[in-house]
Amino acid sequence: MASYEPWNPQRAVEIIAQHADREGALLPILHELQETFGHVPDAATPILAGALNLSRADVHGVITFYHDYRRKPAGRHVLKLCRAEACQSRGGDAVAADVAKRLGVPIGSTTADGMVTFEAVYCLGLCASGPAAMVDDRIVGRLTVGDRLDRVMKDVRG
Repeated sequence: MASYEPWNPQRAVEIIAQHADREGALLPILHELQETFGHVPDAATPILAGALNLSRADVHGVITFYHDYRRKPAGRHVLKLCRAEACQSRGGDAVAADVAKRLGVPIGSTTADGMVTFEAVYCLGLCASGPAAMVDDRIVGRLTVGDRLDRVMKDVRG
């Protein structure tokens, strides 16, 4: 479970300045903004565009193209469920449906209480051990509806 700073434009400017001279600076800056604030706030777009001499549309396009960037804060816990073909073929659809039912939200959403963000990920590298998930920074394989999933859900719902 991560702890994030509240949005602060001055802190964002500091982060941008640390990377602005790098070639291809946008992605490292976006990563650090998300690590710092828990998401990439919309208010960061014009700051980034100005600092990197990009259009706001270019910055917005990159943020929305990559699934790992969030535009809203994540929940206290992030549960990323692999939705790639190998995990689907090993029962991933049933696991996804069960998680969505238990949380009361579809993939791509955060629970109303802000405890859990439920996201899709496309391959965690555990194809032979699927279905797989990442709970915060911990990888879990061989998920099934039942005991293993019960333990994962206990971890995120605490």
